Amino acid sequence: MSNKKIAILVDDIYQDLEVWYPYLRLKEAGFEVYSVGCEKKTYKSKHGYEIKSDLSINEALLMDFEGVIIPGGYAPDILRRHQEVLSFVRKLNEDSKIVAAICHGLWVAASAHILKGKKCTCFYAIKDDVVNAGATYLDEEVVVDGNLISSRKPEDLPAFLRAIINKLS
Repeated sequence: MSNKKIAILVDDIYQDLEVWYPYLRLKEAGFEVYSVGCEKKTYKSKHGYEIKSDLSINEALLMDFEGVIIPGGYAPDILRRHQEVLSFVRKLNEDSKIVAAICHGLWVAASAHILKGKKCTCFYAIKDDVVNAGATYLDEEVVVDGNLISSRKPEDLPAFLRAIINKLS
């Protein structure tokens, strides 16, 4: 697993657990995990925890990743405004690599135009956005549809990570 690279997208006002739980759990499982921001800088969570991005999105676009995790919080609303982020997510999807999103993270997938015909879940407040992007919404702790893995909220993180690790193994 040590040569399998996973990106976790970060920006300001990210949901703390939805970044740190996958980041640490995947490292523990032996994956190479990189925090990726629009710029290579320090970002603050909803509660003020800092994470320094390992890579900028432009650096990440040049690397070979097995998948991307898109955490929630307000960060996805910022991330989806950047074409490089959308191109990164779209490229991984086109290559049948894992695109895993939790909570509001599906906003990025919707803006990347990769949800049409997919089954997924998300935080209930963005259900309409996901449905309007062409997906079928399911109210379940984790939904796996091909390479797309989605969950609703921080309490779903154990099932979310089990599904991600299962797909990567």
